[in-house]
Amino acid sequence: MAGASSQVFFEGTEKLLEVWFSSDSESPDLRDVKQEEWEKLLRIVRCEIISKTSNADMDAYVLSESSMFVTKSRFILKTCGRTTLLLAVEPLIQLVKEQCGFSKVLDVFYSRKKFAKPEQQHSIHQSFDEEVSHLDKLFKNGAAYTLGRINKDCWHLYTMDAVGVMEPDQTVELLMWEMCPDTMQIFTKKVCKDGPEATKKSGICDIIPGAQIDDFLFDPCGYSMNGLLPGGYYITIHVTPEPHCSYVSFESNVPQENYMELMEKVLNTFKPSKFLMTVFANKESIAKDNHKQLENKELVPGYTRADHQFCTFKNYNLTYSHFTRPII
Repeated sequence: MAGASSQVFFEGTEKLLEVWFSSDSESPDLRDVKQEEWEKLLRIVRCEIISKTSNADMDAYVLSESSMFVTKSRFILKTCGRTTLLLAVEPLIQLVKEQCGFSKVLDVFYSRKKFAKPEQQHSIHQSFDEEVSHLDKLFKNGAAYTLGRINKDCWHLYTMDAVGVMEPDQTVELLMWEMCPDTMQIFTKKVCKDGPEATKKSGICDIIPGAQIDDFLFDPCGYSMNGLLPGGYYITIHVTPEPHCSYVSFESNVPQENYMELMEKVLNTFKPSKFLMTVFANKESIAKDNHKQLENKELVPGYTRADHQFCTFKNYNLTYSHFTRPII
């Protein structure tokens, strides 16, 4: 994002960090951290805050490179491009200890799709091995996984090898690339004047109706949006529209027993040639059995399922599916 031009490659694939904190003290709250402190942390990551929206459960920030979400005890940071997300993990832990009184990392999740051009990343992000090595220095009981084909498209995950989050928790992601050129034109200044126009014209506003939307259209192209819903639920979408590196990500923690209708809405909105879908839900979530619906390889009309993996670790179920549109 951040106004990427059509002449330069931009790595749309995001690095996604989710950290849950706990404390023995009375009711600490991550939202007590002042915005200027978040801004200092984000300078380490090499991005900045564009806008903020809030409801009773969550603060959501649109960034120059993707998004950040803050609840009482959970921190989510998602950054694209050449950002240095993992350099901020240790400062984050120190910040929330000093500012809020959080004394313990309850759980951590770091994930990303394989980069298109890893050599353009900071050295800490040029390989998953380097990322794991860095995280292992911070967490004694880390566990690293790769799903998919390591010589082609795959998805990496790092988490803690112990049960941490006991409240219902779920995340669904659709990571899409080789996008429909006509659809991607909507996310340029040539077609839309601002974020709200792009949100309406693309149909994003209809994916999960009722969300409190904060959207931004970059110049000359690129788009980011956060949507807040009651109960600490969110959606976030990021678009890199350039034809030579087109990419779109959709993420939400809205709990559903079956994500098929939501997936169809997202695919009909963006029309990717390829996408991977991950559904991550713990045993307390109503989404825990979504893998049963995803077992059908004819699940998505117009696409061929290239890979499908299901795994269980600690108290979570994780499903990974990779789909491609057949070449005619």
